[in-house]
Amino acid sequence: MLVNSTDDPTDADELAEVAAATFPLACPPDLSADDVAHFIATTLSGEHFRRYLSEPDHHVLKATDSASGAIVGYALLIDSEPDDTDVLAAIPERPLTMVSKLYVLPGFHGGAVSAALMSAALAHATEQGSARIWLGVNEQNRRAQRFYEKMGFTIVGRKSFVVGGKRCSDYVLARTPPPTSDLH
Repeated sequence: MLVNSTDDPTDADELAEVAAATFPLACPPDLSADDVAHFIATTLSGEHFRRYLSEPDHHVLKATDSASGAIVGYALLIDSEPDDTDVLAAIPERPLTMVSKLYVLPGFHGGAVSAALMSAALAHATEQGSARIWLGVNEQNRRAQRFYEKMGFTIVGRKSFVVGGKRCSDYVLARTPPPTSDLH
């Protein structure tokens, strides 16, 4: 398994396929299939990934299977000021890196893929000079919360996240990126 950054637009459709397969796994059980499908269509399509790959404040990491070369997971990082007032109140330090998305195909859960993606995200935040790296996770997604806690994140607040027509409750988690000396 290899994790590296990409800005290659030819990765967009494969990233979108991974996103469509993995996003529903992170959703609360009471979310309708229509709401999930709407979110995927309006946020996680190949067209959207082509835009993410070209935006200067967006950074895409991909994890590829060493045997097949297929993308098995990805992270989308955003280096900009959050526009969510709940996040702004919860994290006063600046500048920030957001882990907007971090998903791994189910067949690769429990391995080192998620940790490798998050380690690369932490290194990116350090290299960017971010004071904090943060993310939102659904309050009902205990598995993801345990993973983020193992990676050094703590709950610092709450925010809403709209999927389709439903407002979901998320925790805001944050941590300080590792010092540069820990990256080498």
